[in-house]
Amino acid sequence: MNPLERYAPLVDDREAFFDACERPLPSVVRVNTIRSTPDRARAALDEEGVGYEEVDWNPELLRLDERGPGTSWPYFHGWLHGQEEVSALPAIALDPQPGEKVWDSCAAPGSKTTQLSAMMDDRGVVVGNDNNLGRLSALRHNAERLGVTNLVVTKQDGRNFSLKPFGFDEFDRAIVDAPCSCEGTIRKNPDTLDQWTLEHVHSVSAIQKGILSRAVQATKPGGTVVYSTCTFAPEENEAVIDHVLETEDCEVVAFDCPLESRPGVTEWEDDEYDSSVEQTHRIYPHLNDTGGFYCAKLEVTA
Repeated sequence: MNPLERYAPLVDDREAFFDACERPLPSVVRVNTIRSTPDRARAALDEEGVGYEEVDWNPELLRLDERGPGTSWPYFHGWLHGQEEVSALPAIALDPQPGEKVWDSCAAPGSKTTQLSAMMDDRGVVVGNDNNLGRLSALRHNAERLGVTNLVVTKQDGRNFSLKPFGFDEFDRAIVDAPCSCEGTIRKNPDTLDQWTLEHVHSVSAIQKGILSRAVQATKPGGTVVYSTCTFAPEENEAVIDHVLETEDCEVVAFDCPLESRPGVTEWEDDEYDSSVEQTHRIYPHLNDTGGFYCAKLEVTA
């Protein structure tokens, strides 16, 4: 059975959902405002003869007519960065401010990390963490190409991340774009589901709970933590939020999602989740012609 069949009851238009999952994903780039502006980047693409259309909800995102972003000089010079449209959402929900201390717990290869730095005008500090050395080299390469200077790179297990190397003991904000079963990336990686097992969903859910718990603990009272995945599985989404609401000092807060979305689910199979998860957002491929995604915003309460 196609693993996506298990999520059909959650989707309002089953046929449109499955059709969208089989189409290739549009090629999207984010304008890197550390090195350029949307106007200059668009002019450069015009000069290069690269066709594009603006994403209506964010002027810094452009859908390219050609596949892959790395074929033009604006990309090589760090004016553009390939980033899936929906993956720009977590940083926007987090809303980091210049001068703040922000933790990206699962940072590599760095699309969201460098987006955070750009939103902060490359001021303050972004701690980009990952536990995979190979992926960290990609993070460092991307940060260098994009001109990011406020990034500190660390290699730790996010579940027991230590702030001892730093001169501070809490973050203003944190983002957990968690490792997941990646079901929502099927348009980009059609073989994603070939290795899919329910056992993996449950095992990665335990890791997600640990990383998100640590993010809440490491963030100051009144601070913000954003959690996101590219999977449809409630075990990896609402169940993780429900767990952290029970075990840590935090609450779900509503945020305006600029993409069409559906509310988080409060029931799945034999489980029930805290009613506040309805304020989280599920994004299905057929709603905005994107990948599948989930995003939740938390406020630390103590």
